[in-house]
Amino acid sequence: MNALAQARRETIPQPQGAETIISTEELTKTYHTGEVEVHALRGVDLQVARGEMVAIMGPSGCGKSTLLNCLSGIDRPTAGNVIVEGQDIYKLRDGVRTDFRAKRMGFIFQFFNLLPVLSAVENVEMPLLIAGVASGKARKRALAELEMLGLASQARKHPLEMSGGQQQRIAIARSLVNDPAIVWCDEPTGNLDSETAEEILNILCRLQREKDQTFIIVTHGAEIGERADRIVQMRDGLIQSEARRDING
Repeated sequence: MNALAQARRETIPQPQGAETIISTEELTKTYHTGEVEVHALRGVDLQVARGEMVAIMGPSGCGKSTLLNCLSGIDRPTAGNVIVEGQDIYKLRDGVRTDFRAKRMGFIFQFFNLLPVLSAVENVEMPLLIAGVASGKARKRALAELEMLGLASQARKHPLEMSGGQQQRIAIARSLVNDPAIVWCDEPTGNLDSETAEEILNILCRLQREKDQTFIIVTHGAEIGERADRIVQMRDGLIQSEARRDING
């Protein structure tokens, strides 16, 4: 472990008694484009406690989204291990890893990634159907998630009939319908106006408190950093600094 990583771990301890849900050491990712090598991650060490909300911040191109993709099993790292709930996810067979992600993880993206040909409830129930849940049970759970987020009246509408805020709440319902341990968010408020972004952030914080879910949020938004339990600042493929929110301040 390098000196910077050691110093960071000494100054940013885990919350007392917290269970580690995500852990990695010396995580690297190198992309090859022709003769050019792009070092997106240069040896990232990170531990996340269960129930923690972590904001990953930094300038464009610093490796934030690459880190999220490698931690969540979307993009295989060049080197380093990723341990999620005790599983070394890149030692799992592809099908097993896909199943693990479907059952234990949820994803929220900047541009919603809803299927326009499907209604809201059909979009929300999709992860359950992929995971093999019976269609009737999947529909019931999807409707319950929509009701929890105040969207029961929108269940039969299609994404293009909704506002940006409504679409993002549909995306949140979809990410939560399988009751995941971890929710990965890539700029979840980046495509929304400030009032709607605040509404979405309030929903995420409420869900973290009520369900003790772990949120990893890639963001440029200072307002998300202010509400997160911890800010991880990245630059040039490395974690530059970390800071915990002072809950007494």
